[in-house]
Amino acid sequence: MNRDEMIRRIVMATGHRAQWKGFIKFGEVSCGVALYTAASTSERIAFNTINKASGNRVNRVFIDSETEEPVPKEQQTKGFEIENGQYIIIDPEEVAATIPESNKTLEIEAFIPCSDVDDVYFDKPYYLTPDKMGGDAFAALRDGMKKSDVVAIARAVLFRRMRTVLIRPHGKGLIATTMNYDYEVRSSKKAFEEIPKLKIEGEMLDLAKHIIGTKKGTFDPATFDDRYEAALADLVKAKMEGKALPKPKKVEVSKPNDLLAALRESAGMMKTAAEKPKRTAANANQGTGRQRATRGAASKAASPEAAPRRKAS
Repeated sequence: MNRDEMIRRIVMATGHRAQWKGFIKFGEVSCGVALYTAASTSERIAFNTINKASGNRVNRVFIDSETEEPVPKEQQTKGFEIENGQYIIIDPEEVAATIPESNKTLEIEAFIPCSDVDDVYFDKPYYLTPDKMGGDAFAALRDGMKKSDVVAIARAVLFRRMRTVLIRPHGKGLIATTMNYDYEVRSSKKAFEEIPKLKIEGEMLDLAKHIIGTKKGTFDPATFDDRYEAALADLVKAKMEGKALPKPKKVEVSKPNDLLAALRESAGMMKTAAEKPKRTAANANQGTGRQRATRGAASKAASPEAAPRRKAS
């Protein structure tokens, strides 16, 4: 059994069903659409918590933090902490009343240039498809955005919240990506404030560009290797077969101190020097002997004895 088959047997993947159905509207044009999850972690290997003594699965029990008594589900509610250990009780019905009323419509508010989009605001992608009656309107929106090189900003109540959605063409359909709110996105200023202001020029910049040029490739998600997931599958398979996995070897990462030397090495400039044979006492003497022989032959050729004698006149 190969690893992929093992993962499929371990994990029960859910069917591809619509997460939301409604309408998309731009101007006075609308059509029925559905949202499908574009990325999911449901096929990852998952573990349950087990009682080591009995081998049975354990259940989670909610305990009162003060009395240490179990709290039944009907006695559980929500609360917002206002001070240490003091809470405002909020009933589930009160929470439900705050959910915006949904008209099941993705209403496009603006079309913006693709270059204006900051992908740090991207949250979760969904495939957006038309219903059987809305193919023409859907295609008009899709192809119009392609020709204009724009994306759409829409708003709708999705999954209990009013959400901003970025819509863009993708093959025969559209991708609808929910967006993070501005208050959710942290400024890069704090994260980047300790990065020194350096301007790389000259050989160092040329070497960096050369290395980048030699490493150019194409975007191929099939090559993304989830080594952790593969290792988990191997572990489960070995356990099922009663085998022990060998301990992984420790990876040693070198840390070059000289950036320029590291760039030269990465660019292959130091390879030629590394391949030259080292000068030892033996080959040094051999080289000296050859040089002496060459010099000796040259001096003999230049000496008066070696020169041809003139005939007497």
